Amino acid sequence: MLVVVALGGNALLRRGEPMTAGNQRSNIKRAASVLAALVGEGHSVVITHGNGPQVGLLALQAANNPGDGAFPLDVLGAESAGMIGYVIEQELGNLLKERLFATLLTQVKVDPHDPAFARPTKPIGPVYDKATATRLAAQRGWQIAPDGDKWRRVVPSPKPLEILEASVISFLVERGVIVVCTGGGGVPVIARDDGSFCGVEAVIDKDLASSLLARQLKADMLLMLTDVDAVYVDYGTATARALRRVSPTEISGRDFPAGSMGPKVSAAIEFTEATGKPAAIGKLDDAVEIVRGERGTWFEGGASVPTVERLPASRHRPYKLS
Repeated sequence: MLVVVALGGNALLRRGEPMTAGNQRSNIKRAASVLAALVGEGHSVVITHGNGPQVGLLALQAANNPGDGAFPLDVLGAESAGMIGYVIEQELGNLLKERLFATLLTQVKVDPHDPAFARPTKPIGPVYDKATATRLAAQRGWQIAPDGDKWRRVVPSPKPLEILEASVISFLVERGVIVVCTGGGGVPVIARDDGSFCGVEAVIDKDLASSLLARQLKADMLLMLTDVDAVYVDYGTATARALRRVSPTEISGRDFPAGSMGPKVSAAIEFTEATGKPAAIGKLDDAVEIVRGERGTWFEGGASVPTVERLPASRHRPYKLS
């Protein structure tokens, strides 16, 4: 079974942890053991990941050295995807020595007229108390928004329209390569009138991009791993209730936080409605049980718990290569 696995920020850096290389590697090593267990269950996996803390840190470092010239967010996104992908590939390769791996920078087409450019919502960088966030926003021209009980910088997050390297990813998957791609939602690009592409100042939501990737690859399941065990109604209140199995119709009318669970739910609904196949959201450590249908929140489109089987190679190659 081909599973697109989207690693949440908790797999790279836990909330409140200092953004050090050591902490990042330690968390990725833990995530790699989970991914190796999925492969051990007989699944093919394509791995995507977030980059909110990392791209925010790179942007912060650039802002602290204005004489060096600030790089735009698309370039910083590509830099962070390479940095994170390298560590994921290395740690996973240490566990699965017989497998082949590739980390691929992934361009994602967006609409230059997407209204998201006028309404920044994607949190990046470290968390601050409100007073510090307000001061930095005034100094640096940031937009800020609440993130739990803290505050963070927010940037535009346009909707992903097309994964430009989907045929390359499919080519690699067909040959048994474990691919790390669409890091941080991919590098946002727009098409010029002459058909060429250029990057734009934005960060694409990783879960929405992962859903699009899963659809383009014709994956059998979309799995989004985070730091909570399921999707909750009234999360954080005395009446909180975990959702275990839902249909897109049952959940689409509910509101979830735009900066956290909201995009995951939207991504799951998009994938399930488009394909009739399951999407699931749950805790990183529960990944194997989630895929078995035993834990997490399952979004069902008429599909039952999938059986574990290796699909024919042609099943993973929806695009012709020129």
